[in-house]
Amino acid sequence: MLLLGLLLLLPLLAGACLLWDRWKCRSLHLPPLAPGFLHLLRPNLPIYLLGLTQKLGPIYRLRLGLRDVVVLNSKQTIEEAMVRKWVDFAGRPQMLSYKLVSRSYPDLSLGDYSLLWKAHRKLTRSALLLAIRNSMEPVVEQLTQELFERLRAQAGTPVAIQKEFSFLTCSIICYLTFGDKIKEDNLLPAFHDCVQEVLKIWGHWSIHIMDVIPFLRFLPNPSLRRLKQVMEKRDHLVEKQLRWHKESLVAGRWRDMMDYMLQEVAMPTAGESPGQLLEGHVHMAAVDLLIGGTETTATTLSWAVAFLLHHPEIQRRLQEELDLELGPSASGSWVSYKDRERLPLLNATIAEVLRLRPVVPLALPHRTTRPSSIFGYDIPEGTIVIPNLQGMHLDDTVWERAYEFWPDRFLEPGKSPRVLAFGCGARVCLGEPLARLELFVVLARLLQAFTLLPPAGALPSLQPQPYITINLRMQPFQVWLQPRGLAGPNLGQRQ
Repeated sequence: MLLLGLLLLLPLLAGACLLWDRWKCRSLHLPPLAPGFLHLLRPNLPIYLLGLTQKLGPIYRLRLGLRDVVVLNSKQTIEEAMVRKWVDFAGRPQMLSYKLVSRSYPDLSLGDYSLLWKAHRKLTRSALLLAIRNSMEPVVEQLTQELFERLRAQAGTPVAIQKEFSFLTCSIICYLTFGDKIKEDNLLPAFHDCVQEVLKIWGHWSIHIMDVIPFLRFLPNPSLRRLKQVMEKRDHLVEKQLRWHKESLVAGRWRDMMDYMLQEVAMPTAGESPGQLLEGHVHMAAVDLLIGGTETTATTLSWAVAFLLHHPEIQRRLQEELDLELGPSASGSWVSYKDRERLPLLNATIAEVLRLRPVVPLALPHRTTRPSSIFGYDIPEGTIVIPNLQGMHLDDTVWERAYEFWPDRFLEPGKSPRVLAFGCGARVCLGEPLARLELFVVLARLLQAFTLLPPAGALPSLQPQPYITINLRMQPFQVWLQPRGLAGPNLGQRQ
């Protein structure tokens, strides 16, 4: 009876909240409101949201449960909010699913804006920059070489390339974060499986519906119970690495990013401090790197392979560019990432894949930290703001042949707008430098070593799975990797 009474009371509370919100905003000039309540349940949501701009313009409101959500669909509106007025829009809504994932310490990607959050971000960014200087490219090269040795052994057999890319990107971030010992202890499969479980359960509709209707968390929910179990497993794996690093730490020496971050948080802060960074912040930085740096890059690599299977003429031109710059495919020559300008078509192809299929197409939702405005519209404090990155990239008023895969658009500098697949402003993706390096190295060496062919002529679908959670997932597919040259390139050799 109590439960029934609460369920009957819910519509009354919702109506009261709507009336209260309207009364508070009665004097404001708000963006237009799209009629209806089920917009966010639409398939192919970024494209649907872009379509609403024809009637409502590039900025409008939707209803998300009991709250208004402002959607930004153009480069101008996104950059005004996230770059020019970044302080106003740097917050993060504190949703139930975010709190479940963050657990005891503020998460970097999901944490709300504060001075302590800025210090946490600076710590993680410094660790990544250290990895870039010291070990990032050699680690990517080494693990890519090991992957291609496995793939060469599978020549003649269709390969589920998405799974291979997923394990590769997870291995790279584990090596950079935790060091070589993680391979010695054979923990890479455990970390990879854990990442897959986290993303699968966190992305389930029964978890995200609680963000819209928080009352549902009090009802039986097997996914919620499973998510808590997976979080415990995740934290156990990371805490084991933390303990080992603390026990074997040598002052002034950094074997990996965790070593660096542990020594930084142990140092006393001088002058005014936003608060003390603790080991828990190192823990959550490692979690963010692991969760955010695996499937995003692996999915982008998979989209790139799928587009090249559909466009063999682009693949052929890429291989000709590689052969021209590096010699025949079996020569073993290589170009460093810092000299990537030598491969303009490869860079253009990567930019085009990121434009058409930004892996987090709606970014993560922002929250206004104070009253602000965009293009003359008032945006109240606490408003959830969604940047429609994929919609922005498909705006045919900005992009010529917007829906076509056409890398040549980027071969003339300054002709095409900048792609914002990693976001922009204070919340720009921290892992962008690593992701770009991985995309360049893996695709270049893949095309240098193999010709990509569809098995039995079965081309993969270029349509994303219709209902997105955070990532823009693709339909599973296989590819046949035909080795180029008799011996193939020695992927570990430089000239």
